[in-house]
Amino acid sequence: MNLVNKKVTHRDFGKGNVISHDDSYIKISFESGVKRFIFPDAFGKYITLTDQELAGLVRKKILKKEEEKRKEALRLENAKALERQRLYALEQKKRVRRRKIHPELQSVFWCEADEEDTIFEEWKVFVGEIKSGARKGQPRRLTRMNQNSACLLTKRGPDMLEKDRHILGVFMVNEDFNGGLCQDGFIPAHPKHRFRLTEEESEKMLFWNYYVNKRFPDKMTWNSGRQRYFDNIWMAQILRDIVSLKEKTEEQEKAQQFFEYFCAINNVDENELPGPEGALKRA
Repeated sequence: MNLVNKKVTHRDFGKGNVISHDDSYIKISFESGVKRFIFPDAFGKYITLTDQELAGLVRKKILKKEEEKRKEALRLENAKALERQRLYALEQKKRVRRRKIHPELQSVFWCEADEEDTIFEEWKVFVGEIKSGARKGQPRRLTRMNQNSACLLTKRGPDMLEKDRHILGVFMVNEDFNGGLCQDGFIPAHPKHRFRLTEEESEKMLFWNYYVNKRFPDKMTWNSGRQRYFDNIWMAQILRDIVSLKEKTEEQEKAQQFFEYFCAINNVDENELPGPEGALKRA
């Protein structure tokens, strides 16, 4: 588009002729002298072209530039929003690290054979019912369980020895879960950090390699009860071993992310994590 020698009218300087222009500026000669303006921004505000066809082309150029400015403003706003989210997440992590973490925020569950598939299809586990007292029959409330907690799912068949109890899977609880406020007794899984082990993997992950009853460290007994609280360090050891267990790269990366997330949110130093010392290791 060539505007040189085209006639224009300025609202203050009157009529003039275009001397030169580029993508940024335009020079116009008026009776009062040569003036320079930002191009094409000055058109439509201060200057009009006599040539209507060219005026339409300039208008399109103005609209295109305005759209580019709008997109750039939106990009900057989105970038600022992402930065605010990053800083907020960083601050949340710092707050978690500063907060005193209970050493046993995790839970291990004894899963019955007839509920195993349902747990992993619906990705939630029932905490069990109160057996006596005024609240008999109502769901238990695991007050320690919160966003820092993971649920370990185990199984021991009727023909199995307790020492052969194996791990079926594990999941972090949903980020908004609060065990003290839970009414229905179900703990929902985190949408990302969760695993069901294959049958072959499960057979390699023996529960008593990690767990030890601190009152009776040499005994491997679980005669009753659906749930037990579980040490944060033991859970980290299990997650680390699941990473080593996974052979497919994609699953191993997912397990590694789970492990790192768990360690970060529970203030566990993954580089100083000891090996498992459960009751089975001591036998």
